[in-house]
Amino acid sequence: MWQILIIPFLGTSLGAACVFFFKNAISEKMQRAFTGFASGVMVAASFFSLLLPALNQTEDMGKLGFLPPSIGFAIGMMFLLVLDMVIPHMHLDSSEEGVSSGLKRTTKLVLAVTLHNIPEGMAVGIVCAGWMYGNAKVSFMGALSLAIGIAIQNFPEGAIVSMPLLAEGTSKGKTFLLGVLSGIVEPIGALLVILAAGIFIPVMPYFLSFAAGAMIYVVVEELIPEMSEGEHSNIGTICFALGFVLMMALDVGLG
Repeated sequence: MWQILIIPFLGTSLGAACVFFFKNAISEKMQRAFTGFASGVMVAASFFSLLLPALNQTEDMGKLGFLPPSIGFAIGMMFLLVLDMVIPHMHLDSSEEGVSSGLKRTTKLVLAVTLHNIPEGMAVGIVCAGWMYGNAKVSFMGALSLAIGIAIQNFPEGAIVSMPLLAEGTSKGKTFLLGVLSGIVEPIGALLVILAAGIFIPVMPYFLSFAAGAMIYVVVEELIPEMSEGEHSNIGTICFALGFVLMMALDVGLG
């Protein structure tokens, strides 16, 4: 099981390794493509790997089966909103100063991406916990597909956090290390959620939809605005569709 928890972290690390293959920074078009693709993967993962299993688990509630997923989703959104407000934060666009101008831009950029990785690690941990504790609505292949999907979207995210640091003059070694560290919260968060889920397994639908709400918050608050800015928003939109279809295919095919 620990191998599944590591997969998303590997995606971030491989993305951060892009600094060894580029001279300065990724182009604006490529950044839009990366961000759009990551958005599509996260939206599809939120629905097919998290919300849909949560809804399936509440079928015995009849017409009220929507309530636990809805409540969990809303709490997940609010959790990330509060976290977003209290942690020094900036958008993925490294040209913005963010709310905590006292911090170095590189520090704020790494914190921003680390913040994004929290709900992703939670999502993998929750699905893995559902499979480990014998939930019939969650399969091993479903957990694996979610981990692979998040790893795929973590690759461009790792590049997005690392390349601007390289462009600002940070050494390639330090840039790669910062990119890797931004993803370490994922396996740690997943493991903590698995340990906690054993206690709260009866409310698994809330956990699944909570992770979905947190991931959708990241997409709406950060990724979609980034992919829509500037002259190349159509590239981000196209890559959003590609990411969504790929993650849907992974989840349906493997799950």
